[in-house]
Amino acid sequence: MPLDILTIGEALVEIMRADIDQPLNRPGPFVGPYPSGAPFIFAVQAARLGMKSAAIGTVGADAFGDCLLHQLEADGVVTDGIRQLPDQTTGIAFVAYNSDGSRNFVFSLGAGGHITNDMLDPALFDGLRCFHLMGSTLSMSGAALAVGREALQMAVDAGALVSFDPNLRPELLPADQARVSFAPFIDAADIFLPTEAELLQLTNADSEEAAIEGLLRARPERRIVVTRGADGCSVYTKRDRIDVPGYAAEEIDPTGAGDCFDAAFITGVLEDMTSREAAQLANACGALAVGAKGPMAGAKSRAAVERFMLSHR
Repeated sequence: MPLDILTIGEALVEIMRADIDQPLNRPGPFVGPYPSGAPFIFAVQAARLGMKSAAIGTVGADAFGDCLLHQLEADGVVTDGIRQLPDQTTGIAFVAYNSDGSRNFVFSLGAGGHITNDMLDPALFDGLRCFHLMGSTLSMSGAALAVGREALQMAVDAGALVSFDPNLRPELLPADQARVSFAPFIDAADIFLPTEAELLQLTNADSEEAAIEGLLRARPERRIVVTRGADGCSVYTKRDRIDVPGYAAEEIDPTGAGDCFDAAFITGVLEDMTSREAAQLANACGALAVGAKGPMAGAKSRAAVERFMLSHR
């Protein structure tokens, strides 16, 4: 049976400071490991919403790799595109939370950065409905960018919708370089999901309106979803702009909120929802995502998301 949604990228686990304002450069307790990696959080949320989803990536043949794979299998994410590399350790992110809401990270990509062209199994693309890419994946290395380009072409050849979230990481790839590297993915995107800052940085436009006008001129049938965190989002098409407010939420762990948002919006598109309905579903998943500790803990089932939306109507 063909996939609804396929993504590709960095697989890792997160190990977090147990308390607020505990720096990473001093001894102190941690909790975890928690399965993570932006593309994998995305794939899990899509599966919990009822989509047949899969992710392409690599983990080590170790306990942390098993941790991630067990979670994916429990959620019904197709793991045919995931390899365990015996000579690499699974990627790890150590995270510390600060009382001002900021976070500090120490990353070791390990196996997560070893994505290669031979992992692009044509069977995963056969009949595929939507292929989702993230800029964080493309920013890992020149090799990852090349794999992303080949995967993009395979998705286009398969007739799949293309979705792109810039997920800009200046520490990995400065904005001026990302503007060039991401251009083919932005050009091909049927669904483009930037923040307002990313939109301006990647188009080099003077205003949101100018950036949107240029993107829709180049590809009139696309949807551009400008995400605004707790304030919700704006959905632009050639016909109109729809502003959809967010849901109030207590923030416990913001990791993965954008990935859950993306998965929900794409789910709505594949289910033929209106742009407003898809955005409401996405805002709800984004709000729920910040309310639990652990990158995938806040990715809720379809029934839980619908109950949340009803209670906040």
